[in-house]
Amino acid sequence: MGHQHFNGLKTVGLFAFLWVVMLSLGAVVNGGRLIWLFAGLGLVGTAYGYWNSANIAIRAMRARPVSELEQPGMYRIVRELSTAARQPMPTLYVSPTAAPNAFATGRDPRHAAVCCTEGILQLLDERELRGVLGHELMHVYNRDILTSSVAAAIAGMITALAQFLMFFGGGDRQRSTNPIAALGMVILAPLAATVIQLAISRTREYDADEDGSKLTGDPLALASALRKLEAGTRAAPLPPARELVDVSHLMIANPFRGSGMATLFATHPPIANRVDRLEKMAGQRLP
Repeated sequence: MGHQHFNGLKTVGLFAFLWVVMLSLGAVVNGGRLIWLFAGLGLVGTAYGYWNSANIAIRAMRARPVSELEQPGMYRIVRELSTAARQPMPTLYVSPTAAPNAFATGRDPRHAAVCCTEGILQLLDERELRGVLGHELMHVYNRDILTSSVAAAIAGMITALAQFLMFFGGGDRQRSTNPIAALGMVILAPLAATVIQLAISRTREYDADEDGSKLTGDPLALASALRKLEAGTRAAPLPPARELVDVSHLMIANPFRGSGMATLFATHPPIANRVDRLEKMAGQRLP
């Protein structure tokens, strides 16, 4: 599906900038001799995260697979949408938490998993749930899991390099190193990595909103669901445990309570912006 905001080109540019930051930082770590070690570790981490993304997210949410007898509505919607998209049926999971949210993961459509929390199944009606599931399926069909895994791995490498420099020093004894430049890299490199990673994540959310609404043919259903999720996640946020933070970018709505500066580093764009885009797609405003 086409995107008006050219996300493929944006992503390539952002990844290129991440690697420039990483290589620049590596140049001041022990004379640059360890840069390939960190690069290798990053590639291993990326491969592990990509091939095991579904299991990691499912375990973090303590989700379990459900049968069609247990969740007939969820099965009916996902089967209809995956058939319309000419894609295989994913495995369906339910997470036993009251926090309303949903996510899809898996390295490709043949190894996909879609998970809803008990909270979202109770909060949304079937039309709204269909909008949410269309959004989540498009994350898999658009190969967003690969993008987010690589972005997270590169960002982690940059942060690790900065921490190495901070604790062990980055100057080569055979040559002088500008301490101000080194300190600047230590402070700014992780910040740049984080901001770029979040920019990629936010862009992908807009894509999934747009493409999911085209798949369902009902952008206002997703807009209505997002409004309910905004209030629902505020009333019942997930605890900020490390394993949940690591998979929060997969979820349709930011699962944590945040305000002020915290919103600048949220992995999701503001709900109001997403709703506005969806309403413009439908050519009308919700009452």
